[in-house]
Amino acid sequence: MACTASITRLLAVSKQVRPSHRTLFFHQPSWHRRSCRLRHFSKETNSNDADDETAPFHAQTKRRQRQRSAINVKSYYRNYLQTRCNDNTFTSTNASPNIPYDYFHAEVAHRLVDRLDDILTPDNKGFPLALEIGSNGGDFVYHSICRGYDNDNDDDLELLHDDDDDDDTEDENEAVTVGSSSRGGVRKLVQMDACEDMLHRDEIMKQTMTAVTSNTNTTACETYKLVADYETYPWSFPDGTFDLVISSMAFHWVNDLPKLLMEIKRVLKPDGCLLFALPGGNTLPELRSSLVLAELERTGGVSTHLGPYIDVSNVGSLLTGTGFKLPTIDVDEISIGYPNMMVLMEHLNRMGEGNACKARKERVGLGTFLGAAAVYRELYPDEEEGIVASAQVIYGIAWKEHQNQPKPLERGSADVKITDIAVTQTNSSGD
Repeated sequence: MACTASITRLLAVSKQVRPSHRTLFFHQPSWHRRSCRLRHFSKETNSNDADDETAPFHAQTKRRQRQRSAINVKSYYRNYLQTRCNDNTFTSTNASPNIPYDYFHAEVAHRLVDRLDDILTPDNKGFPLALEIGSNGGDFVYHSICRGYDNDNDDDLELLHDDDDDDDTEDENEAVTVGSSSRGGVRKLVQMDACEDMLHRDEIMKQTMTAVTSNTNTTACETYKLVADYETYPWSFPDGTFDLVISSMAFHWVNDLPKLLMEIKRVLKPDGCLLFALPGGNTLPELRSSLVLAELERTGGVSTHLGPYIDVSNVGSLLTGTGFKLPTIDVDEISIGYPNMMVLMEHLNRMGEGNACKARKERVGLGTFLGAAAVYRELYPDEEEGIVASAQVIYGIAWKEHQNQPKPLERGSADVKITDIAVTQTNSSGD
């Protein structure tokens, strides 16, 4: 009762708050102390979506949200480069700035690729050809794979590429050295994404880094970017193409996840590996409950604010139901502090993780957000930052069937009964 009264009092106080402008300014978390502007993204209609009423997300809406996120980053890059060039302070050490909203996707991708180090393959050959589904702009998976690369490694693979743009060179082919010590043994990574702007978000910075870096022809693995909708089946790849399919923070926006897994299994080689990370059902519970309480008080109803996330208990059955073998599931809990709820929502939008549910409201009143922010700060405070937001990240590893994989023995083939096993008890003294 005391908690309910406190929430009611907070909501009543928030009704009296009226900002002087429609544009609000807040401070970001302590590692990025820059002012940011809160914008309202209205609901977008989608005429190209399938007529399936059970599909929870607008695919086109999500694509446009990610496109806006990528365009904002490109604008940030252009302003950064222009400022550096005007000040004559542009060097190889400061050529690539840190994007303030990449921290979560980069951390999840790093933890996901870490799991490649725990996988042993026959003859330690690794996964030479890999496919990434849903590249989140900053090449987070690619950079994590290349982190294990050593420039002094003598075991290199030399590949040739046609260079049609430079006619002044003596050789028509440019040699690119591909190191063999990339994590997981990945030699080539195909990055597939439906949003072209997000896929090529950092191209301007890559070109700039190539211009200012002396060693430009050495890389841990090749990359090929493919603009394609991974929810349109079948894909253009033949059966049994890839040794590894990896995805970081992309599966949670897929409308038909079982169908996607079936297509992944088709393009995997026998004994090929699927490695993925996606948010679980216990992601952002603080934000969800705060919005529910505020909306109930203000409008008398509840709408969808956060996407339906899969529960960790259903991931294993989903993998085995689509024909994958030997699934391994583990969970991480990540907590991040923010000054207030508005900054959290700003970061979600800038990451391209805004609400794309079909059942969402076209517009949510400013009073609801202010009430939710007051409830959030009261119920989930953080001593150092202001509020805390938690995310549940599910990591999964599964394999395409192969005859050499370990299999359980047939039922009834055991030659020892449990009742025949002698159990020896010892006392506390160990005698």
